[in-house]
Amino acid sequence: MRLRRCGTHAVLVEVDSLDEVEAVRAAVEAAALPDVVELVPAARTVLVATRPGGLPAVREVLASADLAHRAATATEEVVIPVAYDGPDLELVASTAGLTPAGVVELHTGAEYRVAFCGFAPGFAYLTGLPEPLRQPRLDSPRTRVPAGSVGVAGEFTAAYPRATPGGWRLIGRTDAPLFDPRRPTPALLAPGHRVRFEATP
Repeated sequence: MRLRRCGTHAVLVEVDSLDEVEAVRAAVEAAALPDVVELVPAARTVLVATRPGGLPAVREVLASADLAHRAATATEEVVIPVAYDGPDLELVASTAGLTPAGVVELHTGAEYRVAFCGFAPGFAYLTGLPEPLRQPRLDSPRTRVPAGSVGVAGEFTAAYPRATPGGWRLIGRTDAPLFDPRRPTPALLAPGHRVRFEATP
């Protein structure tokens, strides 16, 4: 774990894996430090911003954090309904040596966790993707991926909250309200949330 000062009242925690990112995020969140105002995990870092004078308490929590064991956190499971009719479903199936039905079975049978959010508001990178579905991005990204598209890329799966360019392999689509700026909490998914996909007719 490496700590880098970011401005006056924030620290960037650098680690070596997504599991360690989750361990740091969970440890700081579980400590419920009153002066922590923002906690932003990414692929290999966690940014912790505090009120003035709050960094020493954060450093104490980090000094005792066990990166080898993810802290157990009770989070509500979010179920996302998906119609598995994406334009790359056949490609993903053939690459994995499966039938399309086998892809659906694997994708819906796994439990996922939001590792971090980024790229677009409400776009959550989910870990827990079964190994056969871990596939590269498309050679040529699409200039427009429709909102609600569900895709896989590398070790992640995700649903696009809005229409954007993208190179993920698309296996389905959802009508789940992934991002709504009018809600008190605009994003449906946040780091640490557990997620499960459910096939719809």
